[in-house]
Amino acid sequence: MVKNIIIDSIDDVLPLLVEQDYREDLSRSRSRYLYRGMSNAKFNLSTSLDRNCKELKGELEPCILQNFTKYGALEDPTIERSVWRQMFMGQHHGLPTRLLDWSHSSLMALHFATTENNLDKMDAHDCMIWRIDMKEIHSLLPIKYTDMLTEHQTSVFSVDMLNRITTSLEQYDRDMKDRSMVIIEPPSIDPRIVNQYSFFSIVPNGMTDIEAFLDRYTEKTEKIIIRKELRWRIRDMLDSQNVSERMTYPGLDGLSKWLGRHYYVR
Repeated sequence: MVKNIIIDSIDDVLPLLVEQDYREDLSRSRSRYLYRGMSNAKFNLSTSLDRNCKELKGELEPCILQNFTKYGALEDPTIERSVWRQMFMGQHHGLPTRLLDWSHSSLMALHFATTENNLDKMDAHDCMIWRIDMKEIHSLLPIKYTDMLTEHQTSVFSVDMLNRITTSLEQYDRDMKDRSMVIIEPPSIDPRIVNQYSFFSIVPNGMTDIEAFLDRYTEKTEKIIIRKELRWRIRDMLDSQNVSERMTYPGLDGLSKWLGRHYYVR
């Protein structure tokens, strides 16, 4: 069941920043959570492939990836190696994919939740953060997937690990059905991915409602609503900690976005 939490004071934000479990085997603290910040609390969890292709996504996805690889291999020949690399590279450049992006950093999620292309909308609506537990999500996987995690003593997949199990979207969909999904750490193809501490969940074609899946099969998922009155306060706090567009989008584009917001007149 998804737990709904309301944040209506700045003090309520602080627990998000220190969510870690102490591991006796390491004598260190570690977090198993991933976060997804969304600028409007009314938005649904959905992939860009869902939004772009709707009920025809199963039919159109192979065409999209095939043509992306055919025309994009000149820029990066490595995308021919596997369908997973095609997805990551495509997602990075705006291609509609079945990937849903997350961050291991709650600060990154707060950044995306409290950022708008139209800054006039900052006071217009609440924003939100979704939080999932990687270990809980992966406990739902078929045995051959959990065995791979155990073999590598890790809680998250890499491209090479997933390639060892399957290189076929059709097989992946048969394995996952609508009851599980893989969380994967992408290759560091760009500083943006590194700085955003990015992870992705690979949503199976049969999972038509991601929120219903989380509500039915998980106990630790949280949907955190941040009241609109707090958005500018949190935004300014993040900027003072150097969590801004110039970090999330390294280069002149990110710098320009940050400066435009920094000098925005309310």
